[in-house]
Amino acid sequence: MKRHSSDAHIRTASALKFVFLAKFYGGNKKYLNEHLPLSIKHLPLDCVRRPRQIISMLFFAALVLSAALNAQTPSGSEILANIDQNIRAANRVSTSRMIIHGRRASRTITARSWVQGMKKSFTEYLAPPRDQGTKMLKLEDELWTYSPSTDRIIKIAGHMLRQSVMGSDLSYEDYMEDPELSKMYDAEVVGAEPIGDRACWVLSLTARNADVAYHSRKIWVDKERYLPLREERFAKSGKLLKTTEILEVMYQQDRWVVKHIRFKDVLKNGEGTELWIDEIEYDVDIPEYRFSKAALRK
Repeated sequence: MKRHSSDAHIRTASALKFVFLAKFYGGNKKYLNEHLPLSIKHLPLDCVRRPRQIISMLFFAALVLSAALNAQTPSGSEILANIDQNIRAANRVSTSRMIIHGRRASRTITARSWVQGMKKSFTEYLAPPRDQGTKMLKLEDELWTYSPSTDRIIKIAGHMLRQSVMGSDLSYEDYMEDPELSKMYDAEVVGAEPIGDRACWVLSLTARNADVAYHSRKIWVDKERYLPLREERFAKSGKLLKTTEILEVMYQQDRWVVKHIRFKDVLKNGEGTELWIDEIEYDVDIPEYRFSKAALRK
């Protein structure tokens, strides 16, 4: 919340306190000078003798102030819509590094991804050598992986979706999740809190249906850029499952996008997983064959 809005709240509350004390102590100027804040104790003493008029004026001012503050705060659904709008694109191609911090050591995996809308994606792992050639294909709500060491295509479904992707803090379920939060969650603005030097709205999200990976979430959304800078994901029981934190952003093709983000599965050992987006390009032509099972073996 902006500082001047907070100051206005304080002044309103102090003035209401003044009216109460003035009425109770019957205009005892000595008492008021000793106990009331400087911001209000120099009001004319005749205000004390006209408490009804003052109360009416102050409550009217408080109502006006409250309406102005509410007008400045978008609803939870409006904030989610802006987040979703920021990530929408016809298609995109990116190169990324995933740094997995295990209990004893860290390792880095490089990948290239092709994404069409929200329902189709293809990822090929480029390094290290032991993972090179491993691929993943997502079509709607189906997912397949290909391992060159076994030359097998495996469909990931059911309990397998909860498994880790390449040993990271991300699961296949995370990978499959629809990124448009407004389709899955009801949102309520529960506060405002800075993350670093960025002013954020704090939102509480509750799933509309049971078939989602996380029943509820708490997110800190940048008020200007509409990026969720921090997130906590919970089970239906209220147990914290995962956290995310955006560490760096970049301005690319008229939108703010994530450059560096950290994921942490709180149920796993280790220091989490970092994802770096080294290159990203939006609205590029992607051949349709890229999103086929035949492309997994090429």
